[in-house]
Amino acid sequence: MVIVIGRIRSRPDDVERMVALSLEHVRRSRAEPGCVSHSVHHDAEDPLTLVFVETWTDRAALVAHFAVPASGQFVRDATALAVTTPTIDVYDATSITV
Repeated sequence: MVIVIGRIRSRPDDVERMVALSLEHVRRSRAEPGCVSHSVHHDAEDPLTLVFVETWTDRAALVAHFAVPASGQFVRDATALAVTTPTIDVYDATSITV
């Protein structure tokens, strides 16, 4: 399993547009093969920052997601509305039951 955590901080005047773009992106991404979950959240300490939490079955599914043209377009559009460079962290994980 692969877990992805992404963060992007919007300009104040563009936060509504950023949220709309982000919701469109996560909803589309959920239908991709290998997507276990994909969500976007406001940072509780900074409402201009959006946090993406994604779970993919494996690295190949994530690589395929990054290759989808709409994913690349989302990154370009969102980056144009951002005040800082977006960050993305990718983790290989093993699920355990506790």
